[in-house]
Amino acid sequence: MSFYPRTILLATDGSDEAELATQAAAELSKATASEVHLTYVLPTEADLIGPHAYTDEIRESLIEQAERDARSFLEEQAERVRSEGGKVAETHLRVGRPDKEIVRLAGVLSVGTIMLGSRGLGAIERMLIGSVSESVVLHAHCPVYVVRGDEAHE
Repeated sequence: MSFYPRTILLATDGSDEAELATQAAAELSKATASEVHLTYVLPTEADLIGPHAYTDEIRESLIEQAERDARSFLEEQAERVRSEGGKVAETHLRVGRPDKEIVRLAGVLSVGTIMLGSRGLGAIERMLIGSVSESVVLHAHCPVYVVRGDEAHE
């Protein structure tokens, strides 16, 4: 029996803390021969575009560009994990609320642990906008490794 995860889900958003989580996932993968799945969650179309009255053509173009950028970002992060000795299984682009999509994907993949960064929102910010990492910790059915930066505060 191994106490190390065989599969890691790395949720990334490009923040400094997510970069630290990427490094941690690569190190854990290398040390334990675990596979890393990477995910990035795009906002919904309504959140991405907002209330602007764009033509269908412009709307589709904006969405396609956001998806291309997100896939490119995921591939860059996957290459970073590989370059640090980690084993990348797959990348996953999702759309929706990040906390829900991360937990849902973790269940589908039956991962052993989820890794993500936390910006360390203060109490008022957390109350007003919520915390993705806090929600993932509360709802995940596996251990969650939350990486915080040096400047995180309560």
